[in-house]
Amino acid sequence: MTEEAKTSDPQAAPALSVVGPGDGETIVLGTTRMRVLEDGSHTGHRLAIAESVLAPHTQGPPQHRHARHDEGFYILSGTVRFTVGDEDYDATPGTLVMVPPGTPHTFANLTDQPAVMLSTFTPDLYVQYFRDLQDALAGGRPLTPQANIDAMNRYATEPA
Repeated sequence: MTEEAKTSDPQAAPALSVVGPGDGETIVLGTTRMRVLEDGSHTGHRLAIAESVLAPHTQGPPQHRHARHDEGFYILSGTVRFTVGDEDYDATPGTLVMVPPGTPHTFANLTDQPAVMLSTFTPDLYVQYFRDLQDALAGGRPLTPQANIDAMNRYATEPA
């Protein structure tokens, strides 16, 4: 069979994925509760999607940059403060924040109300980082700055 024939053969269609309101993997990271809606297993690892609830007065991760994936944040409720380099942006419901690779960023909920955001990761590389953090926090162990940096490094991410 020629190479051309091999590449033009029909490929199996990916399985349809439907995640209901109470479904999805739950990851708890301190005062943040994340529900993984798509971990990349139904998208050929091109895209992952998670819903995150940030409790009031939740500080986000240290400012960091990703080398290999884009990260998107769509605010569903509340207000999320994004810090990109030295600039702050207050994102309210209906706001989309797209962070390309190499851009230093962090986020926090500085308000008295919970905030909910939908996050995308393209490709899905970073979902496992959140799983690793949850494992590190298991049993009430504190997450040291070095342990967080070590976890980031495994997923092409570094502190900014």
